[in-house]
Amino acid sequence: MEESSIISLITTSISNFGFPIVITGFLLLRFEKKIESLNNTIMDLIQVIRSEVGKKK
Repeated sequence: MEESSIISLITTSISNFGFPIVITGFLLLRFEKKIESLNNTIMDLIQVIRSEVGKKK
């Protein structure tokens, strides 16, 4: 998308839905990637812990 069309989309969204709703949507989309990355890291950590516990038995 071009910068002007993005600005137009944001302006239209704010006028249609209100500032708080637009900001909330933006933050949810932005944090989604970080939460997914954190989830993958936790799953990797679980696998490492299970393999270490399996070695001790």
